[in-house]
Amino acid sequence: MLGLRTRLRALRAISFAKEKTLPTTARSLAIIMDGNGRWARRHGLPNASGHRAGTRALRRTVETCIELDVRSLAVYAFSTENWSRPNDEIDALMTILAETIEKELPDLAAQGVRTRFIGRRDRIGEDLISAMEKIELATASNKRLDLWIAFDYGGRDELVGAARRMLEAGVDPAKLDEEVFTSFLYAPDLPDPDLLIRTSGESRISNFLLWQIAYSELAFVDKLWPEFGPADLRAALQVYTRRRRSFGGRQ
Repeated sequence: MLGLRTRLRALRAISFAKEKTLPTTARSLAIIMDGNGRWARRHGLPNASGHRAGTRALRRTVETCIELDVRSLAVYAFSTENWSRPNDEIDALMTILAETIEKELPDLAAQGVRTRFIGRRDRIGEDLISAMEKIELATASNKRLDLWIAFDYGGRDELVGAARRMLEAGVDPAKLDEEVFTSFLYAPDLPDPDLLIRTSGESRISNFLLWQIAYSELAFVDKLWPEFGPADLRAALQVYTRRRRSFGGRQ
């Protein structure tokens, strides 16, 4: 616990020191990949085709992140609220995730991408859990880019779960601070995103990384996620470099 807390404090101190001036680039990104269904409808296709097109957009984005020396990318793939969608769409999403793990992620792993999943694992099939664990283990030593896939994830659910785990662990309330709380989240070493991007023109964060994005810069892009490409990512990062971050302090 103490080792993790020390690392978190050091990382935040370094980040704050760097951000007193204009940032040169975002090293940690988060993306709400929104618009697959609308893209499919515009093209007269089933929703599953939109989600598969979204998978291709994810691969383009990951490879562009590697080119731009982004170190961490967290993407919102399936929320805790998405279970309310029609069963056939949910089944398709589970199939597409399994296909992505089998066919796409190994190619990204060869480029140095480490894949990790954040979210619940008690409502999906054992075969899918096994595939997740297998790719996580296979890529554990990769260091080029950390890819965090939020699947069956909700920000409020994560915070409630962290509180529950703290109570079960018997944490002394007098010793509770941000570092201790962070250590009970799904992924304590997930860096706070410098920049959160949402596609499809919507201006909401939709319960994504509520704790981690407290001081993230936000960028809302009109394009639907399957249309999002390298030029769009570069443009969002360029806008980010013109923002001065103070983290609540004065310039």
